[in-house]
Parts: sequence; structure tokens; C-alpha cells
Amino acid sequence: MGRFEGLTAIVTGAAGGFGRRTAERLAAEGARLVVSDLDPAKLDGVAASLKAETATLAGDVSDEALSEKLVALAVSRFGGVDIAINNAGIAQSFVKLPQVPSDEARRILDIDLLGVFFALKYQIPQMEKQVRAGGKPGAIVNIASVAGLTGAPKLSVYAAAKHGVVGLTRSAAAETASRGIRVNAVCPSYARTAMAEDFAKLRGGNEAEAYAELTRGVPMKRLAEVDEVVEVILFAADPKNSFMTGQTLGVDGGIMAV
Repeated sequence: MGRFEGLTAIVTGAAGGFGRRTAERLAAEGARLVVSDLDPAKLDGVAASLKAETATLAGDVSDEALSEKLVALAVSRFGGVDIAINNAGIAQSFVKLPQVPSDEARRILDIDLLGVFFALKYQIPQMEKQVRAGGKPGAIVNIASVAGLTGAPKLSVYAAAKHGVVGLTRSAAAETASRGIRVNAVCPSYARTAMAEDFAKLRGGNEAEAYAELTRGVPMKRLAEVDEVVEVILFAADPKNSFMTGQTLGVDGGIMAV
């Protein structure tokens, strides 16, 4: 029996990177899935590949209604929501703060910060309802970033959004700790995902040079692999990890150690 057997998990940003692999791993260990992404075609492809009962709902996490609908879908199809992986996010141009276009800054904050706020706003009440009804605990994992734990030159707005995710995580954890819900954040450095590719493209120039710049402050001197980050996401979501809440789990190759 898998460690997530019989549980229902919501995963946003499920069409690529951490989201897709997390959905695959949860499905392989017995979870039912409600998956979401901005791209309907890619989302359908992910759903078709999952070896689990799966419901899909495409949409933009900056639209509050999507978060409400995802929880409602989990309840209507599977009876509730036990795990939520709030993963959807976007990158910003790799430039100094005064050069960030204002419309881009608003978009990053809408998706990377408000998207997590909206998710928590609807996930927490449903999980609280389930705890009251049957004592079944819930786990929420917000995907933040090492940029949410320290300054990030040329990624100022992204860092501000991820600092906000850390603040939401700690605050929500404190509010729900006595109600059977755990809320934690996973904070990766750059990993081998489409977002790292996007950062490299936005920076311009040679990809190898871009990755060298991105990993210059990483003691391990490399990008993280997707599975290295997903392993920590699953650890945070694991029902057996029942006394950890309000934590920021750095998966950063040693950045925060120096």
C-alpha cells in the first residue's frame, strides 16, 4: 500500500516541472488527483498518463474562482481534499528592479503570491470541515523558492512574491495547527525545469553561461534535478510527517548554509 493510498490531492501547475512529477509520484503511491494548469491540452496529456483516478480543471490561479472550483471538484468527485500542492508559478525577466515592467510585476504577484492566497482561502475551510466531521488531517505544501528566504538580485519581484508565500505559509500554519492541518513550504533553488529555461531565455545569451550564473552562489555548483525537489514535496505532504508545520524546507544545494 502506498503512503497516499485513498487520499485526494490537488496539484496546480501540473503540466510541467515539479507539478507533473509530483502528480505522477502521488498517483503511483495511491492518491486520487485533481490537477490544474493554464494549458488545457498539456493538462489532458498529464491526466491521461496518470495511473490513478484523476479530475482536471484548466485555468489561471490568479483567478480566485479557479481555487474555489478546484476544491469543489475534489469534493464532488472524491469526497474531499486531503493534500494540496500549490505549485503554479511563473518567472520574471532577469533584470534589475528599475527595469522590471510594471505590468510584468503585477502578473508575477497575481500568480505567484495571490494564486497561493486564493488556494489557501478555499483549501483550509474544506480541510477544517473534514477534520470536524471525521478527524482526518490535511496537509498543504506551498512551492516557494530559496528566493523567498534571501535577497535575489535581478529577481526582485519574484523574490518578493516568494517571500510572501513564506509569510502566508507561516501564518496559515499558526492559524490551523490546532485544527488538524499542516502547512509547509518547499523552497528550491534553480532546478532543471522549464522555469530555469525561461530564466535563461529572459536573461539572453548562451544557455550554459546563463545556468552558470544561476548556480554561481550554489555550493553544489549545479541545478537541482526535479526528483530531488519532488522528494521533499512528498515528505512535507506525507501523513506520517504529522508534527511538522510552518516550516520552509530549503532544497538549495547549500545556499542557505553560507
